[in-house]
Amino acid sequence: MSRSDPKSLSPSHRLERVGESVRHALADIFSRGETDDPALAKRVITVSSVRMSPDLKMATVAIAPLGGKEAQKTLDALVQNRKHLRTLVAHRVNLKYAPDLRFVLDDQFDAQAKIDALLRSPAVARDLEPEESEE
Repeated sequence: MSRSDPKSLSPSHRLERVGESVRHALADIFSRGETDDPALAKRVITVSSVRMSPDLKMATVAIAPLGGKEAQKTLDALVQNRKHLRTLVAHRVNLKYAPDLRFVLDDQFDAQAKIDALLRSPAVARDLEPEESEE
């Protein structure tokens, strides 16, 4: 499969570059508190990744509130303010069309915590210890 093949599993460099531009724009908007909603202004939000659709018209934004507190309330506030956020992103990112924003909770941190807990479990630690040779 070539990179231009629409069935290719990895995103093109352009999609990654635009996604990173949108991520930086959103991170800047959140850090400066430029949203109209006081519920968002009070929260520290991490934008961990942005995946762009192949036509660059949809951006899926993975977010994580600081400490994971009130994640669903934060997500609901972002969904409610997505048109305003789209306008703010459009002023920062030079694209023909401003992408629609779709927000999802980032579960990457939870997955990493589960893996860390597994690696620290006594059963795994026992298996990782070097075997003593019996002579």
